[in-house]
Amino acid sequence: MLPCVCWLQLILILLSSVLWTRGENCPATCLCPDPHTVDCSGRGLTRLPDEIPLDVRRLLLADNWIPRIPSDFLVLYSDLVYLDLRNNSLSHIEPGTLSTSSRLVFLDLGSNNLTEIPKGTFGESRSLIKLRLGNNPYLSMVSEDAFLGLTSLRELELERNALSTLKVGALSQLPSLRVVRLEGNPWVCNCNFANLFAWLMENSHKLPNGVEGMECSLPMDGRRVSLTQLSKDSFRECQATLTLTDLLIIIFSGISVSVVAIMTSFFLASTVHCFQRWSKGTKGDEEESEE
Repeated sequence: MLPCVCWLQLILILLSSVLWTRGENCPATCLCPDPHTVDCSGRGLTRLPDEIPLDVRRLLLADNWIPRIPSDFLVLYSDLVYLDLRNNSLSHIEPGTLSTSSRLVFLDLGSNNLTEIPKGTFGESRSLIKLRLGNNPYLSMVSEDAFLGLTSLRELELERNALSTLKVGALSQLPSLRVVRLEGNPWVCNCNFANLFAWLMENSHKLPNGVEGMECSLPMDGRRVSLTQLSKDSFRECQATLTLTDLLIIIFSGISVSVVAIMTSFFLASTVHCFQRWSKGTKGDEEESEE
């Protein structure tokens, strides 16, 4: 019996040690249901807690007032795979903040105050599978290279933002994309929307509600129409539309060609004139010699 008692005491000591360590590493304002999960949701936080364990894998920070993420945040928490920052006060993501998130699988930045998603925001987050960026009422610009390198991304949420246009390249460079949410944005059915419309028609199976759940505003009267009411012919005039840059290139190209042509003609004319004068002078000299 004595050995059994000793083993039981040892187990209790180890268990107590684990529980003590878990409680010791857990931020005072948060809950830690397991050694690798820290839940600080709805705690009224205005910044990230300082006492987060370095080996945390699931970090829940939703429903707070956090305005920014430190640029070295993911350098410190390299084991993080699940990060929920939904419903905070984030207005932008500092360059390089997410560039070291090599293990991150889930990222929720929805319901914040983001205004743009610039190029390289997510670095080389090749493990990222689900990205939530919806319900950011001021998000009006997403760079064509915003999601560059997210080769494993399957679900992208951009619904109910302030997007009126989106470059197709932002979506077409995601080889693993299975679901994309774009509904609830103030899309404008102009020529900038033409390529996105064509992509949506070809990839409607990736939209949870199909194209039926999307609308855009007509440029002439601002009337909202469902994408089901449009077709490729709706953007037929865009095929012959030239941008200001195109027009300037054509104009300056024409001017350059004209200048070169004029200079060439002048050079040839001068050469011919000089040759004629030289010929006449030579002929006159010969006649004088004969006399």
